[in-house]
Amino acid sequence: MNAASPAPRRVRVRAPELIGKGGWLNTGGKNLTLAELRGKCVVVDFWTFCCINCLHVLDELRELEEKHRDTVVIIGVHSPKFVHEAEHQAVVDAVERYGVEHPVLDDPELATWKQYAVRAWPTLVVIDPEGYVVAQHAGEGHAHAIERLVTELEAEHTAKGTLRRGDGPYVAPEPEPTVLRFPGKALALPSGTFLVSDTTRHQLVELAADGETVVRRIGSGARGLHDGSADSATFNEPQGLALLDDGSVVVADTVNHALRRLDLSTGAVTTLAGTGRQWMQGEPTSGPAREVSLSSPWDVAWWQGKVWIAMAGVHQLWAYDPNDNTVAVTAGTTNEGLVDGPGPEAWFAQPSGLAATADRLWLADSETSALRWVDLDGAVHTAVGTGLFDFGHRDGTAEQALLQHPLGVTALPDGSVAISDTYNHALRRYDPATGEVTTLATDLREPSDAVLVGDEILVVESARHRLTRLRLPEEAVRVESVAHRTQRAATEVAPGELQLDVIFQAPAGQKLDTRYGPSTRLLVSATPPELLVGGEGAGTDLNRTLTLDPAVAEGVLHVSAMAASCDDDPAGGTSRSKTGGEYPACHVHQQDWGVPVRLTEGGADRLPLVLAGMDDQDA
Repeated sequence: MNAASPAPRRVRVRAPELIGKGGWLNTGGKNLTLAELRGKCVVVDFWTFCCINCLHVLDELRELEEKHRDTVVIIGVHSPKFVHEAEHQAVVDAVERYGVEHPVLDDPELATWKQYAVRAWPTLVVIDPEGYVVAQHAGEGHAHAIERLVTELEAEHTAKGTLRRGDGPYVAPEPEPTVLRFPGKALALPSGTFLVSDTTRHQLVELAADGETVVRRIGSGARGLHDGSADSATFNEPQGLALLDDGSVVVADTVNHALRRLDLSTGAVTTLAGTGRQWMQGEPTSGPAREVSLSSPWDVAWWQGKVWIAMAGVHQLWAYDPNDNTVAVTAGTTNEGLVDGPGPEAWFAQPSGLAATADRLWLADSETSALRWVDLDGAVHTAVGTGLFDFGHRDGTAEQALLQHPLGVTALPDGSVAISDTYNHALRRYDPATGEVTTLATDLREPSDAVLVGDEILVVESARHRLTRLRLPEEAVRVESVAHRTQRAATEVAPGELQLDVIFQAPAGQKLDTRYGPSTRLLVSATPPELLVGGEGAGTDLNRTLTLDPAVAEGVLHVSAMAASCDDDPAGGTSRSKTGGEYPACHVHQQDWGVPVRLTEGGADRLPLVLAGMDDQDA
């Protein structure tokens, strides 16, 4: 089968039941079954709350959810990567934190993940009103294709009499009356007060010097992208904050994919950078700040005369230059992983926290559970962390110390740094002078940032909805060492040649976009690198023969795929260019897989990865 060919027919496979030890959320306490959902178009979203791509998909699905509310039921199946994500309360928190307005199944043991043979976060599965799987999509950028399929299913099953319209099973939880709700980042202001990003409420909150009393709120509290006064401006899950030379504050407005500016004296909010749309492969990576799209900026820091941006959505660092109002990439390739070296060659994995000193920009690289830094020449270094699959809570030398999905980093006066070790519920410290990692405090709840205040530190306890003041201890807290590897089961494959097939079927009414050359891209690498004897590197074909070294017992295959498709008929779905002409509506589909493999005699000699469509060979 040509992996990029359009599907001539719709393959239907009976959908396995949805089961998960953690139970159901957003259903008013009711357990759901597929039989109860019969008559609806069901979209199952396999996600985990650490994953920025999963958060992008939550936002992509909002329009579909609203437009087809009486025919479509979206079901989130939470499938954890990190140990912390298997805790039920953490899933409850994440569902509220990210505004998930559909039922969610907590599946801590990946039971449903395995039943559906899912290989990547995020993965979307479409089930028709008769209970059959009719499509599977991995990664981002598929909402338009699913919307087209849903429209077809609505017509087909209306004609058959098998479509059931009406309200779905979602039951909204009761709101909690806390001052802050899942705050993200904090900033000490020159006045002695603190500015906090009240992320889930889409606001900024200024707190008095006690870190508790509200001085004022900035933003209406509605989700949106609107400049204006403190009362009328809107944000969308804001995170990072940084003070500029002119006394204003720059805000990483994460889900708006924008940088905003807050005038502290007037409370007025304006947009500095971003178009409000998420950056996609092939778009400009530098230029006038308001004309270049960004992707989930998570934190910001003033360093070397520019605002550096932790661009979590594309695993890069960018910078905004206020002198000429431009943005540009400063480090990262968009590939997800941990690779040091010159900025343009480095790999990151959801950089989420920044802290600047005179000669270093420190960063929390969350998905690799790493502490990293950039030197004055722009080169990237790793202080703590080994990669995407190792994490835990272990103190000691930096080479063997472990973190778990840190989101924040704070420079301390002695040259060391405090790490908001989010999924370990701890504040850690790394000392470059000794190369040692210690624990400063435990029993915090998802700390996401910290601010130095004299000889004390104010920690953003995101999941306790508050700022917590701690005295910096002279001696570190001792904790029992714990180490983890990702819980995903390895795929057993045969040593030697392995056929890699990335399945991509263009959505109905679309074709591969070849106007400017090949419309597909495939990048393959491995950990350890010795696993791949042949087949690594970049290419344009979605099929490739890999050669695996029999001497390497196990490892991880890293596969990155992209495909661009456009409408067959420009009249069927067009966008208008700046010059007024029309061009076909085009969409980029992309996904990164990390596939743990174990080499065994008699293992599979083919590895299918579904980007969009169905793998006919398994039907």
